[in-house]
Amino acid sequence: MTAILLALAGLTGLAVGSFLNVVVWRVPRDESVVRPPSACPSCGHAIRRRDNVPIVSWVALRARCRDCGARISARYPLVEGATAVLFVLATWWALERPDGLWLLPVLWYLVAVGVALALIDVDTHRLPDRIVLPSYVVVAVLLVVASAGTGQWDAMLRAAIGMAALWLFYFTLVMVYPRGMGFGDVKLSGVLGMVLAWFGWGSLVVGAFAAFACGGLYGLVLIALRRAGRTSQVPFGPWMLLGAAIGIVAGPQIWTAYLGAALGT
Repeated sequence: MTAILLALAGLTGLAVGSFLNVVVWRVPRDESVVRPPSACPSCGHAIRRRDNVPIVSWVALRARCRDCGARISARYPLVEGATAVLFVLATWWALERPDGLWLLPVLWYLVAVGVALALIDVDTHRLPDRIVLPSYVVVAVLLVVASAGTGQWDAMLRAAIGMAALWLFYFTLVMVYPRGMGFGDVKLSGVLGMVLAWFGWGSLVVGAFAAFACGGLYGLVLIALRRAGRTSQVPFGPWMLLGAAIGIVAGPQIWTAYLGAALGT
C-alpha cells in the first residue's frame, strides 16, 4: 500500500510540476493559467499533447521545440522532477504518522504553492497575491479536514493564533525596517504561521527561526563569494518556505531538545 501511494505521489507531482511551470511563467505577467494553451515562447506554436509529457517530452525532443528548434530550458524538467520528489518525500513523511493520510492534502498543496512562490520570488522578487491570498482559504479548509479526520480540533485554535502571531511579527519587522523585506512576505507569513502552529508551538517557533537562520546563512555565503553586498536585497520567500518545512518535519524535536538544554533537564 505504501509503495502504491508513493508511486501515486510521484506521478501526481510530475503533473503538478508541469502545471507549475505555466504558473511561474504566467502569473507574474498577469496572464491566465488556463487559456490559451501552452505554446512555444519563440514561435508561438501550440505545444502538442505528446510534447507535453513531464520530463519525457523534454528528453525526446532533445530540449528543442519541434516546430522552430528553439532551445527549451532545463528548468522545465527540473521543476517537474523536483516537485515529484517533494511530493514523494511529503507522502513518505506523512505515512510515518498515524494520522498521515489526513495530512496529505495540505502537505501536497503546500509543496505545490511553495515551489511556485519560491521560483517567482527568485525571478521577480514578488510573492503574487493571486497565489498567496487564496491560500489562506485553501489551507484553512484543508486543516479543518485534517482536524476532522484526526480529532485534533484544538489544533485549529492554535493555527488561528499562530497565523495572527507570525503575521504581526513580520508586519512589525516591515514597519521597523522596510528595506529588509516586502509586504508579500508579511502576507505569506500568515499562511505559514497557520500551518506551523497547527502542528504545534514548537513547529511555529522553529519554523520562524529557521527562515531567518537559513536566509542569513545564504546572505553570508553570497557576501563571502562577493556576489552580494550588505545592502543587497535577497528574496526571502524561499527561506520562509524552507523554514516552514523544517518546522513541520523537525520542529517538535528541535524545540524539545532546546528546552531540555536550556532548562538542564
